[in-house]
Order: sequence, then C-alpha cells, then structure tokens
Amino acid sequence: MANPGPLSGLRVVEFAGIGPGPFAAMLLADMGADVVRIDRPGTQARATDVTLRGRRLVQLDLKKPEDVAAALALLDHAEVLIEGFRPGVMERLGLGPEVVMGRNPALVYGRMTGWGQEGPLAQVAGHDITYIAVAGALGAIGPKDKPVPPLNLVGDFGGGALYLCMGVLAAVLEARKSGRGQVVDTAMSDCVASLTSPFHGMMAAGAWTAEREANMLDGGAHFYGTYECADGGHIAIGAIEPQFYALLRKLAGLDDAAFDNQRDRAAWPALRAKLAAVIKTKTRAEWDALMGATDAVVAPVLSLAEAPAHPHNVARGTFVQVNGVTAPGPAPRFFGTPSAVRGNEATTPEAVAAVWSSHG
Repeated sequence: MANPGPLSGLRVVEFAGIGPGPFAAMLLADMGADVVRIDRPGTQARATDVTLRGRRLVQLDLKKPEDVAAALALLDHAEVLIEGFRPGVMERLGLGPEVVMGRNPALVYGRMTGWGQEGPLAQVAGHDITYIAVAGALGAIGPKDKPVPPLNLVGDFGGGALYLCMGVLAAVLEARKSGRGQVVDTAMSDCVASLTSPFHGMMAAGAWTAEREANMLDGGAHFYGTYECADGGHIAIGAIEPQFYALLRKLAGLDDAAFDNQRDRAAWPALRAKLAAVIKTKTRAEWDALMGATDAVVAPVLSLAEAPAHPHNVARGTFVQVNGVTAPGPAPRFFGTPSAVRGNEATTPEAVAAVWSSHG
C-alpha cells in the first residue's frame, strides 16, 4: 500500500462507520497514510463506495475476545485510531482509550461524533442536519421562508471529517515530539460552530442579521447569488468588489443608474429583481461564454454529473476514474510528495501487524 504522499509511513486504524469517519480516512489514505479499515465479517465494499478507497481491509467480529485481541495487537503498532461510535461503545468493546493507550501510549485516538463525548445530547441520535441546526449554521442557510439543508457538506464533511483530520494530524505532530498520544474529541456540533466564526464577528460588527436572504453572502445582495437563465439553467454571481461589479454591469448591460447603489441594502430587493429579468434573456451557455472567463465573477451552476466535463476541471484532472466510477481526485495537491488514489487490499490484522512491527 506504498504511496509517496506527504503522510507516507503514517499508520492508521479505522473502525468502520459511515459519513465523516470514512471520508477522513480516505483523505489520509490519498495523502499516503497506510489505513487499515476494520469491518464486520461478511462486509462487501462496493465499487461505488468512493470514500472507502485506499485501504487495507480487515474483517473482525469485535464481539469475540480473540478478534478484539487481534485488533489490540494491530493497534500496538498504529499511530492513529479513528472511530465514530456513540460515546461508550469502544469502551464496552474493550477498545477504549484507557486500554488501547495503556498499551500504546503514543497513539492518537480520534473520536468522531455528532455531539461529543459528554454533554446533555452526547447519547442522543442525530445526523448532519441536527448537528448544524444546534450549531446555528442551518438557521442561516436558505431563503427567507425556511432553512435549507446544505447537503452533508457542512456537518459531516466540513465540520466533521476535515476537523478530525486536522485534529489527529496536530496530535501526531505533538506525539512525535513528546511520545504521548491523546484523545481528539471531534464533535460536529462544536466544529460547525467553529466554521461560523466569521459570521459571529460580522454580527458583532452589525454587518450580519439573523434574517435569511438579507445579507451579502446569503442571497440578499443582488451581486452575490444565483439566477435562472432563459433555458432554465442557472448562473452564480459573486461580484463583491467594486471593480468586479463594474465589469459585471458592463458585460450584462446594467446601465440603469439604480445599480450605482451597490451597497445600499434597502435597494437590494429591487436590484435583484431587475438583474433577474436581465439574466432571463440569455441561456446559461450564453452567459458563460460572455462572462465565465472574466473578472465579472460569474460561473455556470453545474450539476454533479456536469462538473467533471467543465474545461477547467478537465484541464486540472480534478476528477478521476476509480473502479469505473467518476470521482474527485486527491486534494490538496503536493508538488514534492504527490497524493495518489489507490485501490483496496483484503488482508488480516496479523499480516498488517507483522509489516508495521518490522518498520518500528
């Protein structure tokens, strides 16, 4: 499973879960980490499971003492553990931090949950939508009449997987200096709240209101939002800076003097309606041809199926083929130790432990 990526040599054990845990493990694997995923016996990985790429696959029944012992032996040689169970589950399995880190004091124990290891909701079921609701993010997203869930991007993947990766890698750096690992409690409710930091600052400065579709970045401003085109497609406009706004006006023919008042919040609804009428006069492709490659900050709103064919994505190789499935490639990009997409390899914990122990 060698990969010259920047995390080459990092040994990670992932206990199978859904959502942010597997996505975090995929990111680490793409960057070169040697990731072993422990699954239940009989589990079959599908080719369409894009986030499960790049693993050594081990199957263990953690209700059996001998299989728990095999997992512990593997963890003796790991640097990182990732798990996404409710608080207390790993402890009941005999794989909690006290046991595992008692055997391997330098281990970084990454815990991924919605509500965290303690607190009134710690044992309550949840999903991305409830975590981002309590963190305050969901209430700020969508049109005036109701909040709209932003896929699972904010909670599971932005506030979950990315913070988990950042946390465990920071803890690994510390452990390599001190020889002491630690638990990394990654709660999506905490991390999504962290993502909203800039907006709390804007509220404190009086530059953000609680009303949706009334602020510069939530669709309230006519120069930052999406508009329907003549063919039913949409374009996205983000002409915030004066020079970009001026170019937008020039290319779109917005010579009405009313558009001079770019930052007048009271004028935004009327200007949005006027701009919407203009955008409806051309197709998405026509607007893209006119403004897509300019500093007017305009782009076509593409579907997930369309995005891989966009010329910029094609030129950069943003999407790759993995087991016959079109999927995003590794990101970010490293020019000295490039990441790579790898396949999976079925193995046993004993085989992996033998390899890891031979490399210290």
